[in-house]
Amino acid sequence: MAFEIFDFRQEEHIKNLLVTPHIRSRFLRMQPGEVAGLHSHDLGHEIFLILQGRCVFHIAGSDQELGAGQLCVALADEIHQVRAIGDEPMVMYLSVTPHIQPTHTGRDPDGTRHPTRFQPSSSYDVATDTDTPIDELIDKFTAASADLAQAASTQATAQAARSDQLKAALAAGDQARATALREAMWQDVYQSFKRAYALADVWNDLTPRIGKVG
Repeated sequence: MAFEIFDFRQEEHIKNLLVTPHIRSRFLRMQPGEVAGLHSHDLGHEIFLILQGRCVFHIAGSDQELGAGQLCVALADEIHQVRAIGDEPMVMYLSVTPHIQPTHTGRDPDGTRHPTRFQPSSSYDVATDTDTPIDELIDKFTAASADLAQAASTQATAQAARSDQLKAALAAGDQARATALREAMWQDVYQSFKRAYALADVWNDLTPRIGKVG
């Protein structure tokens, strides 16, 4: 099956297109004069690419006007807001990475953080997992946490030993040994991130099912 192509000129694609713990990406349309709420992201960097129309971004205390073809970035914890201007709708592509609940932190103009809010999965055009019993989801989250913790402990010991070996290899000019050690170190880093994202995946499924959302 061929990969899917998305087009911001098609109404059905003005939505979240990819939603995983790694990244959330979407097309967003705003009408002239429409203003998004002031907020930040605790973990995520957000990238905005304007495709149509014009807007004014407020990021980290600075205002800039952007038009089609221009891009800007709000880093994690940077307070930001966008306002559509002009006579036509503004359409942008945006992505937030990582996408881990709670994804948005509301802010006052003086920067004061609002209370933590978890969103329903439908806010990101994702169906809430209502089939898995809640106790099973909690157990999956606990198991993923334990798996990450055990792997981190094991890998920390291994990486410490490799670090000493790497220093010795570099001091001796042994590039072949250093290259092999780098590969071994990378495999542990790779597995650590896989386990962290597995934990985040269960977390994103769990949060809409426990406590108030929205």
